[in-house]
Amino acid sequence: MIGIIGAMEEEVASLKEAMEIQEMAEYASMNFCKGTLCGKDVVIVKSGIGKVNAAVCAQVLVDKYEVDILINTGVAGSLDASIDIGDIVISTDAVQHDVDATTFGDPVGQVPNMDVFAFPADQTLVEKAKAANEKVNPEIQTFVGRVASGDQFVADQKVKDRIVNHFGALCTEMEGASIAHAAYLNKVSCVIIRAISDKADNSAQMDYPDFERRAIKQNVRVVKELLTTL
Repeated sequence: MIGIIGAMEEEVASLKEAMEIQEMAEYASMNFCKGTLCGKDVVIVKSGIGKVNAAVCAQVLVDKYEVDILINTGVAGSLDASIDIGDIVISTDAVQHDVDATTFGDPVGQVPNMDVFAFPADQTLVEKAKAANEKVNPEIQTFVGRVASGDQFVADQKVKDRIVNHFGALCTEMEGASIAHAAYLNKVSCVIIRAISDKADNSAQMDYPDFERRAIKQNVRVVKELLTTL
């Protein structure tokens, strides 16, 4: 079973419309749609925005649906000048940029007492997602690298610079690392696929509404193509 998580309804609506829904259920105030999409058994859900919502959602998928793959789909802000609006970023790993236990000697981003700093993506999923985007969205670029997550919509250049300097991440959003964290604890395969909707700076407010829609359409195509290869 494959779990597909998007933070906002816009990020999962097209996928739910395309699937054959067999069952709907509510857990933790979230609506889970179980069925088939592109010939695969899937559960698609809107988690809500933020790390806690996303982590709770991932755990429900593991506990109630026994998923063995988690795919996080959605939009993100670019942290690299070469990554343009509409491009796709696929996670190699993910960090929580707003974790700070440096008082105890941990580096910024390290969750205390965890045996990893960054939560890894499944390498096979990464490679297949990259190939999927290159096939269905040949006009845009595909980037593979670190995703930084935090309970903050990054729209300030100073914050952006801090995240880049500490983590070397390619993009920033608000859910992926917590989903990857939950996947790691549950020994479930995971990948984050994010379409760039803004530049994560003070232009975000101007760009976001227009480019979000375009980015989501491109990401939906990637997810559908990826499913055919699993």
